[in-house]
Amino acid sequence: MNDTPVPAPQSRAREVWLLAATFLVAVAGLIYELIAATLSSYLLGDSIRQFSLVIGIFLSSMGVGAWLSRFVAQPLSGFIWAQILLGVVGGFMAPVLFLHYAALGTVAAPLYTMLIAIGVLSGMEIPLIARAMEAVGAFENRFENVLSVDYVGALVASVAFPLFVIPQLGLMSASLAFGVLNLMVAGLSIWLFREHVTKAIVTVWAVALIGALYGLMQSERLVSITETQMFEDDVILTEATPYQQITVTRFRDRTRLFLNHSIQFDSLDEHRYHEPLVHPVMSHAPRRANVLILGGGDGMAVREVLRYSDVETVTLVDLDPRVTEIFRNHPDLSKLNNHALSDPRVTVTNADAWLFVETSTGSYDVVIVDLPDPKTVALSKLYTRQFYGLLMERMTAQGIMVTQAGSPFFARQAFWSVAATLESTRNPGAPGQGLDVVGYHSYVPSFGEWGFVLAGPQLPVDRAPELPEGLRYFTPEVWQSAQVFGADMDKVEAEENTLQSHALVAYYLDGWDYWFR
Repeated sequence: MNDTPVPAPQSRAREVWLLAATFLVAVAGLIYELIAATLSSYLLGDSIRQFSLVIGIFLSSMGVGAWLSRFVAQPLSGFIWAQILLGVVGGFMAPVLFLHYAALGTVAAPLYTMLIAIGVLSGMEIPLIARAMEAVGAFENRFENVLSVDYVGALVASVAFPLFVIPQLGLMSASLAFGVLNLMVAGLSIWLFREHVTKAIVTVWAVALIGALYGLMQSERLVSITETQMFEDDVILTEATPYQQITVTRFRDRTRLFLNHSIQFDSLDEHRYHEPLVHPVMSHAPRRANVLILGGGDGMAVREVLRYSDVETVTLVDLDPRVTEIFRNHPDLSKLNNHALSDPRVTVTNADAWLFVETSTGSYDVVIVDLPDPKTVALSKLYTRQFYGLLMERMTAQGIMVTQAGSPFFARQAFWSVAATLESTRNPGAPGQGLDVVGYHSYVPSFGEWGFVLAGPQLPVDRAPELPEGLRYFTPEVWQSAQVFGADMDKVEAEENTLQSHALVAYYLDGWDYWFR
């Protein structure tokens, strides 16, 4: 095979194709990187750490690939081989990782191995395309044009991934679809440069394309297989949103919600979480006409709030519109919250909690913070002194708040860091002082011991709570015992959490790693 310059009549068309191919492979390469980063954050946790690792490994692997490209004697055939291999490795990355995780419970080794391979192959593309353009007679500005198109492709991919790729395709289908794209680029390149292509390339390409197309057609079945292996119960709903992977499972009359494969509630025992979350703050609030709930898109906390007849408005703020839509409209799931999200007193706002609190002009008697655990810096900011200070500005003079604060058993310092942070938050009713704080806990079988922190300018918690009828767990006696911590959960020294320190993230990760890794 000999990659010699082609006649002039053909060179222009081939030059245009190589630039178009540069755009397409740039889109595919960045999509693979984003799929790897998303999968690693779903399956390994700590999204900031995983995104940083994936980006660093991918870029360094691209550098290796760019260096290795010098040893490829025939750039046209080398580029085609790179596309075939990317179509296979990148296309089957998500299926392999999901199946590996479902079968063995680990994913790091195959994830980083495939990521390195994709990075090396992607790094070879630009040098090979630049040399191929020279081979077809495109000498002028060949490298600059290739780089410009490559950067545009990266921009398109970064915009399309959250807006179109994940909502419309999901991770499994997206991986296979862009694998097919790489193989289609290889196929058209084979046809355009057919005088330089061997039968071996054509045979391997055809087999790879058939395999990728078959995988794409079977992607829904692959999702079902992996979901069945990953979850104990029947999967009744699963979909990827721009924010997370939503999975709902059921066994008989037991329903469970998983976000990014982490359990959020089990209908069998969720009352042991939501009743302690809501009723201490509601029963002790001097006034509860206007209630703000941050998080809790499943509507369970709203359900408990609406037990109080004097509640006039409930504002629920949850980032993912799909979660609130499912728990408002799904006929079975909406029953779990007693159709609370359809109540005329309830306003659902899909927004970032920080931005909502920062820009809101509302004034609230009760604030309930039911946000995800502070396992990343992005989530930790919602547990900082600065955020709690913003919340105080949105509360009425006698308003009080509660936040879920993780497990005082599994992540003891993290729990007491949340309490210390609230204690150091400026008290609007007593300048120079912090907030009144009461920590308490509840045993939830799905989670273990779980903690909450009640806070406000002045907490009237000495009196017994006046509770609504129909509660399944929470009583005045439970409230008294909930404030007593055993020696292995009692208060320990912990730093307050701020935007500068984010001490809470380390406390949280260290605590859970100690027990479960």
